[in-house]
Amino acid sequence: MEKKMKILAIVFLVVAAIGFLDATYLTAQHYSGNIPPCLIAGCEVVLVSPQSVIAGVPLALLGSIYYLALLILSIAYLDSKKKQFIRLAAYLAIAGFAASLYFVYLQLFVIKEICQYCMLSAGTSTTLFILGLFILFKSKETQALNV
Repeated sequence: MEKKMKILAIVFLVVAAIGFLDATYLTAQHYSGNIPPCLIAGCEVVLVSPQSVIAGVPLALLGSIYYLALLILSIAYLDSKKKQFIRLAAYLAIAGFAASLYFVYLQLFVIKEICQYCMLSAGTSTTLFILGLFILFKSKETQALNV
């Protein structure tokens, strides 16, 4: 059971790293005043929309912090084998998925444009959500076996 949890944690870490790189790239572009090149039309509309910031803080920066927290928790689990770290990461992934659903809604129905970088983040959030569910179920199985 421990080997499966370790594999899940490593995959979780890799996906969180992808999300972190994506969000950090957008954060750097925001603060440098650049619009990153987009393969699909409308990306720039999303990135400069009023919905791209909360109280002056770019959503990309909040995403970077979120993904960094997941990275740190994954590494802490892999280093210590303390399940509370990976379980907390899994619960955070649920919150991240909920936020991601809202941001996709904003793109589709409010801004009416799509950002490829934002959709990459939505994809990583969805993958982390699914992995998080597996982690929570596996950790409950392990707890049941140890009782």
